Amino acid sequence: MSDDAPVRFERRGAVAVITLDRPEVHNAQNSAMLYALDDAFSRFAGDDELKVAVLRGAGRSFSSGHDVGTSGVDYDVTFDRRTLWWDHVGKEAGEAWLARESEVYLGLCRRWREIPKPTIAMVHGACIAGGLMLAWSCDLIMASDDAFFVDPVVRMGVPGVELFAHPWVMGPRRAKEFLFLGDRMSAARAYEIGMINRVVAAGELEAETMVIAERIAEMPRFGLATAKMAVNQAEDAMGFRTGVDAAFSLHQLAHLQAQAETGSPIRAVDVDTTRSAIGGPADGERAVE
Repeated sequence: MSDDAPVRFERRGAVAVITLDRPEVHNAQNSAMLYALDDAFSRFAGDDELKVAVLRGAGRSFSSGHDVGTSGVDYDVTFDRRTLWWDHVGKEAGEAWLARESEVYLGLCRRWREIPKPTIAMVHGACIAGGLMLAWSCDLIMASDDAFFVDPVVRMGVPGVELFAHPWVMGPRRAKEFLFLGDRMSAARAYEIGMINRVVAAGELEAETMVIAERIAEMPRFGLATAKMAVNQAEDAMGFRTGVDAAFSLHQLAHLQAQAETGSPIRAVDVDTTRSAIGGPADGERAVE
């Protein structure tokens, strides 16, 4: 990958370190970044010498979510699609949104969840909306003690992010509170409810994550692949895939409702209100000046 690519790929023995590299926008995800990430995961999956992948973000945050407001937005750009959905470019209303989001958001996350090798999200700083989708697509989540998690998109008039894993990763009642309020959840609280695997001091996150990755890399490759498949299949048997599909349909309906009412598929939100919710104290924390 070139030096100016939105994703960087590094080999560390049997571990691939994949870095989201748009730090100037807190690693907001445009389509170019997501396809570059898919290329990186494909490179990892196809390399027999690589056993584990670590996904991280450059700069101050893991990821601030899907890019909906910078010069990097690329809704009208055609990419080399990875699913069999038709190109969204030139389509109208629901046909365009369903095609694009089935491909770029939900479709790619499902591909990454099914990589037959272990993946670890190394989360620091902000993990917001689409950032949750990347972390939830990984098998393990390691977080620094300054990390926080938010899904504020109910404020935009939609039921939650496209990979609607909330009830499975945090339980139904916590999921409703998380969505209804749109507040930050601290790493400590995320660990308490079982959404993440470990919380470590910010300065120790990379070292601790690499220790875990290297220990996993010592296990037999096929054993790891079949163990991952067994857990994913059990999760799907408990309704994960069906629930995500149902929520994704409601997500598309919400885009159409917003389009009909406001002329945009995403409702505008009050910047100060959203900034307060995302930048204020996390669940279980006190505000800090």
